Amino acid sequence: MSKPRIIKDYDNLPEEVKEQIKLVYPKGFSQHLISFYNKEGERRMGLPFETEDKIYLVRMTPVKAETIIEDDDDYNDDGILKSSIKEKYEEKYDDIDYLNINANEDNDFGSDEDDGDDDDWD
Repeated sequence: MSKPRIIKDYDNLPEEVKEQIKLVYPKGFSQHLISFYNKEGERRMGLPFETEDKIYLVRMTPVKAETIIEDDDDYNDDGILKSSIKEKYEEKYDDIDYLNINANEDNDFGSDEDDGDDDDWD
């Protein structure tokens, strides 16, 4: 069974998903945004994030992505997740296997292989 694909604004995500996103993207979001077309055919940007039961595309612009990091006390002045926060979230979510699915060059999770299936978002 395939996971539902959900487009959602960052501000509307559950807090635990935001914390997990911080672990996956400890150096910020803007360099990881992908483009997609909404139902009206308009080009938009979003941050991909997969959980055990959903695939999120977190809708945001590059400016919004940078603003989120600048305004978040979990990140230092250089836009890097503070080590104390990273350790806290790693401990809190150490039993969650799906974080590995979200591997990228900014984290130390498994492989960054892509299945190429980015085209059918709800």
